[in-house]
Amino acid sequence: MNIAVINGPNLNFLVGVRESKKYGAKSLEDINTVIAQEAKRSGATVAFFQSNHEGELIDYIQECHHNKVEGIVINPGALTHYSYALRDAIEGAGIPCIEVHLVNIHNREAFRHESVTAAVCQGQISGLGPIGYVLAIQALVQQS
Repeated sequence: MNIAVINGPNLNFLVGVRESKKYGAKSLEDINTVIAQEAKRSGATVAFFQSNHEGELIDYIQECHHNKVEGIVINPGALTHYSYALRDAIEGAGIPCIEVHLVNIHNREAFRHESVTAAVCQGQISGLGPIGYVLAIQALVQQS
């Protein structure tokens, strides 16, 4: 199975910039290493993409469609809460997708409680830290 792991705005700032009490002490590279190990163990291949720009994320999702990617794990960051364009790209790609958040979006500020992207994903994993990505990879592989 060919899986794309997509991270949105500010996830490149995990260590040293964003609040470590909230987001943990692992960098995005550290998290990607763990994901790659799980993908290999599961017999999947994985490609990583991160951008702070909504249009680049949409372009990449469309590339995933054209390149026959079989699953997407996405952490849209703050775009989760308002990007209907990203939502439409996920839906339009027609690729099984699982939304992941390092922290529980439902126990943060009220404006973060709603996800406009979750409705077009197979599921949402929120608040489990980096293990959420691993669980998403496992779910996609098992469902394929």
